[in-house]
Amino acid sequence: MFQSIHFNSKGRAVTNASKPEVLEKLRQIVGAENVLVDAEKVEPYGGDAVKEKFPPEAVVFPESTDEMVQILKLANEFLFPVTARGGGVGYTGGAVPIDGGIVIGTDRMKRIIEINADDLYAVCQPGITTFALQQEVEKHGVFFPPDPASYKDSYIGGNIAENAGGMRTPKYGNTKRYVLGLEVVTATGEIIRTGGKTEKNVVGFDLTGLMCGSEGMLGIITEATLKLLPMTEATSTVRASFKTMEAACKVLTKFTPCGILPMAMEVIDKYCIEAIEQNYAFGLSKDANAILLVAVDGSSEEVEKNAQIIEQILSENGGFDVLRAKSKEDEDKLWDVRRAISPSLMKFGTLKINEDVVVPRSRVPELVARIEEIGKRHNTFVANFGHAGDGNIHVNFLCDRENPESIARARQCVKETFQLSVNLGGTISGEHGIGYVKAPYMDYAIDAPTLEIMKNIKKVFDPNGILNPGKMFV
Repeated sequence: MFQSIHFNSKGRAVTNASKPEVLEKLRQIVGAENVLVDAEKVEPYGGDAVKEKFPPEAVVFPESTDEMVQILKLANEFLFPVTARGGGVGYTGGAVPIDGGIVIGTDRMKRIIEINADDLYAVCQPGITTFALQQEVEKHGVFFPPDPASYKDSYIGGNIAENAGGMRTPKYGNTKRYVLGLEVVTATGEIIRTGGKTEKNVVGFDLTGLMCGSEGMLGIITEATLKLLPMTEATSTVRASFKTMEAACKVLTKFTPCGILPMAMEVIDKYCIEAIEQNYAFGLSKDANAILLVAVDGSSEEVEKNAQIIEQILSENGGFDVLRAKSKEDEDKLWDVRRAISPSLMKFGTLKINEDVVVPRSRVPELVARIEEIGKRHNTFVANFGHAGDGNIHVNFLCDRENPESIARARQCVKETFQLSVNLGGTISGEHGIGYVKAPYMDYAIDAPTLEIMKNIKKVFDPNGILNPGKMFV
């Protein structure tokens, strides 16, 4: 039986999905080769980046909306759980079948149906990666702005279901801003279509927005119409070191008075710097206790002007070793530092509990300072980095996986960090969703009447409770 650090696991659940007649019907729907039941084959589909495994009873790979409809009608008939899964790179267990049943893999649903550069939209299935979609649309002189760190592995369907963010969020916003319309199969096997192909659409309730961030609990996305933007002419990135995290974070509000809205603003603390230097030896300053990366885009003239102003602002506000990329290659090297953080932090512990709290940008310095205090008070190592430009900080508590006391201290740190974020005008999740990991803390951020409305919405879309059970609501 698996022991979760987040809640008392029941071990691998057995439901009606294991019945021979159900498995046979699934094979008839999608083909026998597209149904996995062997323990060693389904095991990889029982976890995500949380590294906790709850193997499903079967994994099913449909290729079309019609097949998805048949699967969900079957699930309602036999009342077994269904969990939709994309790339499996989430950080909150949102696509993990903790109550058993089947996992629906969208790997075969990866077609780009249409790219319309004139009207600035693309239509695609949910199983295409963000990176693959970006590569294709850029051939048409347009781009898809959302860029989660997992963009090479995360699927579009999963990004929509989690309302993923990324480093470009300060300027371009998160995924839901770029979802014009959806085709969704509900829990009862009905096809609904929300939104359309136009930017303006105020006909009826905003069901498109409702589906964004719903974590596969209201329906399964089978097609998405996505908003595109014209390609920018140029980009530039500036990196600066600081003596303290507080000094680096205080710079975040200095660009607005100059009329500059950076595309990205990423902050890295001293522990992250130490870890990545030991692993990769980037040659970062030994005096750096924090690093700030600032990126801008636009016309070549505009980018050059703004990059110079950014260099000046950083230098005048405590930044040193200020470095501006002179080429695309140089720019990639600057961002390599940011991408190297997560794998490097494991030197500080055998278990990394990664949370993504968010506060108003001006409160980031206070957030980071008080999180450090929380870690010290509970004798738990903490490292902070992330999307400081939109107030979204990735807080990493490192502990000993084999030491229950160490884990308990880390979980107490998480609890206090969530409460702190809410008290500072923020919330408990900026882009990682809720899943089962953050479900016990939902009432920190949402009052009881609002939570009850959400539960009632769930009942309308999924009367039998078969879609992604055990998530968000506890």
